[in-house]
Amino acid sequence: MPQHLPRAARDWAEIQERMLVPLYEAVYDRLEVGPHTRLLGLGCGSGLALLLAAGRGAEVTGLDTDEHRLALARARLLGEPQRGGRPYAVRLAHGEPAARAARPEGAPYNLVTAFDARPHAATLSAAARHAERGSTVVLADWGPAERCAAAPALRIAARLAEPLHHGACWQPRGRDDLENLARQAGLSPDGSGRVSCPFGYADLDSAVRGLLSTGFYAAAVRATDEGQVRKELAETLHPHVRADGTVWLPNLFRYVIARV
Repeated sequence: MPQHLPRAARDWAEIQERMLVPLYEAVYDRLEVGPHTRLLGLGCGSGLALLLAAGRGAEVTGLDTDEHRLALARARLLGEPQRGGRPYAVRLAHGEPAARAARPEGAPYNLVTAFDARPHAATLSAAARHAERGSTVVLADWGPAERCAAAPALRIAARLAEPLHHGACWQPRGRDDLENLARQAGLSPDGSGRVSCPFGYADLDSAVRGLLSTGFYAAAVRATDEGQVRKELAETLHPHVRADGTVWLPNLFRYVIARV
């Protein structure tokens, strides 16, 4: 893992991203992702979801606007051959789908995922234009706040941030938000699912670092300072510290399957 990158990017790759593996695996199992899959991952981050798909034989393309996370994805996906010594079929690009999503050759995508991108409808529409008709688009987000133990800690971000920046902070999602987003992008919702994604940390410091790495707290840190945000996070997480010092936050995530 590159050590010269910002701590938040490394904490995302080393601590936080793995918390979403149950979501990735549930979607890939349901859609039978394998050698026939040509996947476009929006907001691919440091590439763990892409790595799991590539490990199933899929051809994967990842897009992200965070160059630091992309550097980690390159180290993770391009630096390691798969079993048998062959390289993974991977392409990574920095930018938005309108400019960077096109496949350089071969058939168009047949699966688009937005696991952690919180994309705008225009972003989804741009990505869908590079997928074949009838392809699957998967949108995912947090489930109901009352089913997410991390919600009180995530609400700290909006409380400490300036009001103009609340949109960049975590917000509870409505029951039909993902379906409405899909329709706004010109897609047809065709199913949904819920997945348990517990956040488990070795200790309180790891929990604070992991949550800070999500990017939800950037506006709060600018409005106050990182020390204040860390202090409030630690206080909010303290009831979830178990006798052995580990931190356990049961959460529910939801995904929607839509068609191009």
